[in-house]
Amino acid sequence: MRKPCTLYIPKDISEVMDLLGDMMLSAPKFVDDSGYFPDQNIDSEFFALNEGLKLIRERVGEEDYSALVELSNRMRAHFEADPEDKTGDGIKGRDCIVAMEDLLKAAAQRKRR
Repeated sequence: MRKPCTLYIPKDISEVMDLLGDMMLSAPKFVDDSGYFPDQNIDSEFFALNEGLKLIRERVGEEDYSALVELSNRMRAHFEADPEDKTGDGIKGRDCIVAMEDLLKAAAQRKRR
């Protein structure tokens, strides 16, 4: 009998960045081929991302939070439109990840000053 996996929710900017890096590698299907995370899919990954964004909302500020949520929604739409990574929407989804990383890096820099 398989033990159910606990969904990991990132708790700070660096953990959200780590999740985005993992998403870059597992896009567009977000399925774990190793067998260690059999419940991982597009729904679980975007749930974790969006919940993590809620946890860092105050830290990044309202304007950046809104931009991050919009990018997350666009990213998911691109990946759902190109599940086989053949039409170019997958690249647009990955571009959203890069834009999110840039926003998060800038927010982290502002907090250090």
